[in-house]
Amino acid sequence: MRYIIIGAGAVGGTIGGRLHQHGHRVVLVARGAHLAALRADGLRLAAPDGVATLPVPAVGGPEELELHPDDVLVLAVKTQHSAALLDAWAARPVAGGGTAGERLPLLCAQNGVENERLALRRFRHVYGVCVWLPSTHLEPGRVAAAGSPLSGILHIGRYPAGRDAVAERIAADLTASRFDAPVSDDVMRWKYAKLLSNLANALEAVGGPVRGALRLALAERAVAEGEKVLAAAGIDHPDRAEQQAVRGDRVTLLPIEGEERGGGSSWQSLARGAGDIEADHLNGEIVLLGRLHGVPAPLNDALRRLANSFAREGRAPGGLPEADLAALLEG
Repeated sequence: MRYIIIGAGAVGGTIGGRLHQHGHRVVLVARGAHLAALRADGLRLAAPDGVATLPVPAVGGPEELELHPDDVLVLAVKTQHSAALLDAWAARPVAGGGTAGERLPLLCAQNGVENERLALRRFRHVYGVCVWLPSTHLEPGRVAAAGSPLSGILHIGRYPAGRDAVAERIAADLTASRFDAPVSDDVMRWKYAKLLSNLANALEAVGGPVRGALRLALAERAVAEGEKVLAAAGIDHPDRAEQQAVRGDRVTLLPIEGEERGGGSSWQSLARGAGDIEADHLNGEIVLLGRLHGVPAPLNDALRRLANSFAREGRAPGGLPEADLAALLEG
C-alpha cells in the first residue's frame, strides 16, 4: 500500500512520518510555505526521543500524482476544507481504469463527525478514524508528536459501520508504526466520544489553557450540553471509564526538547493565523443536533460564534478577557 496523506499538518504529518519511518510508502500533500519546506528539507518530525528529518515525497495536489489501485487516501484536514478536496481527489483517474472515488479507500483521520458523510457522497469505500494523537504544527516543514511510548491511538472502521480486510491491513501498518490502531465495528461511536472531548477546543482557543475553576467549569458545562444532546438524539458513545481503559498508559505526553507545546487543533489554527477554525463542526455539531432534537446548547453556540469571530478577525489565541469568560458561565 502507498499512503497519500491529504493534509500534512499535525495529525497528517505525524501519521505520514511514522509510516515512512517504518518502511511504508508515503506521499504528503500540503500547500504554501509548508509544501515548500517539505520539498526543500523533508519533514522534520519532533518527538520525545528526538527530531528526525524524513525525505518524504510531497506534492501540492492530485494533479501531481498518478494514482494506483494499491493507494490509500488519508484525509487529515479540518472539516471546513474537506468538501473541495474530496471533489478534487474523487474525480482523479486510477491506473487500470475508474476513478479514485470508485476504487480507492479513503480514511477520514479528522475531528468531528461530518467528514465521513461528505466523503461517502463522493467515495464508495470510506473509513472513519478516531484520532487521539497529541501533535502540533506551527512551523513550515515541522510537526511535533508528544505521545510516548506510542504516538497516538487511531480507532479505524468502515463507515457507517463494519470492518473488512482493508481496515485490518491498514490497522496492522499503523500498529507497526508506533500507533495503537484498534479495528472497530462501530468507529463512529468512538468519534462521538472524541467530539465531546473536542468541545473545549474553542474555549481553549479564545480563552487560553483550560485550567482553573472558571475554565474548567465552562468546559464541563459544554460537555454536559453535548452529552444531553447526544442522549436526546439516541447516539451512543463510550463513557470516560471505557475511554480510559482503552488509552491506559499507551500515550503519555512528554516534553520535546526545543518545542513548547501550545494548545490543541483550534488553538493552533488561531496561532497560525489560518483565517478559519473548525468550531462549526465541533460545537456547531452539538448546536445542530440540539436544534433537531429540541435540546438547547447555548454555551456551545456562544463558543462557536466566538471562535469564528477570532478566526475571521485574525486575533491571537487566548485573548478573551476574563470578564467575558465569566459572563459565559453566567449566561
